[in-house]
Amino acid sequence: MGMTRTKPTLRAGLSLLAVLALGVSACSNDEEQAPDDGRLQVVTTVSPITNIVQNVAGDLVDVTGIVPEGTNSHTFEPAPSDAQAMAEADIVFINGLHLEEPTRELADANVGDGVQVVELGSLTIAPDEYIFDFSFPEEAGDPNPHLWTNPPYAKRYAEIVAEKLSELDPDNADAYAENLAAFSTGIDELDGLVREVTATVPPEKRKLLTYHDSFPYFAREYGWTVIGAIQPSDFAEPTAQEVAGLIDQIREQQVPAIFGSEVFSSPVLEQIAAETGAEYIDDLRDDDLPGDNGDADHSYLGLMVYDFETFMSALGGDVGAFEGFDVTNVQPGDTVEYRS
Repeated sequence: MGMTRTKPTLRAGLSLLAVLALGVSACSNDEEQAPDDGRLQVVTTVSPITNIVQNVAGDLVDVTGIVPEGTNSHTFEPAPSDAQAMAEADIVFINGLHLEEPTRELADANVGDGVQVVELGSLTIAPDEYIFDFSFPEEAGDPNPHLWTNPPYAKRYAEIVAEKLSELDPDNADAYAENLAAFSTGIDELDGLVREVTATVPPEKRKLLTYHDSFPYFAREYGWTVIGAIQPSDFAEPTAQEVAGLIDQIREQQVPAIFGSEVFSSPVLEQIAAETGAEYIDDLRDDDLPGDNGDADHSYLGLMVYDFETFMSALGGDVGAFEGFDVTNVQPGDTVEYRS
């Protein structure tokens, strides 16, 4: 996933969306409305967050995930129909930390009075815990936002979701608490498995070079090192000098494998692999859940196990401990709409 800084014309563009949304709303008032089923209307952004909300809420709420899976969430531009979803929302959950600024600004411009736009990232870690790195330099002001690749942080996301839903819907607070407990049990088990499998990876091989800079919070939690990412700080193509530096680093540190995205192809990574002899594995997932909506592994837990198995096995680890781990959702979530 790449990222471009907010353009000066963004607010104007969002203002246009807001106007269009008013038009959509006005037109819809003249049409027959779908019956209100009484459930909370919840809007989310990227699919890991959507799935965490799904696990906590089950079928007690209607969830709409705005950012389509396999889409660059940093640069995703919401549509006018997304403004209407925001206008109908009872609460909006976003990652924050500047991950999805166009979507956040759309939410701020369109949610009803008193409707919260909950930024999970900034409620999970304090500013002194932010990670700034190759792709997210401190001088640019935007911390790395990919907290969900650290399972304990994802557990905190779920706790915040349960708290907020219970405030809005106290009659179902016990159900949210039960779902949270079940989901947290899965997270705790995953956390233990990650530590167990990490111990089987030779310490000198616990190094990640990826297409997108998604795993620094994972790395800090479990004793890994992110040695670089192909996308530089401005998220353009890396320069020849930057590529040469990465090649030298891989050779010096004898990195056995480097990892690309299953969504975004990277000829640069292929070039680096060819010149260093490292194995190139091009199927990591940043926020694109495995399978299709409704499949057993189409879950946050499924996403994490898929990625961890992929890079830990390639770097010399024994991933057998992950076998048999239940990645299915706590709740089926048939009231979840993933935009595509």
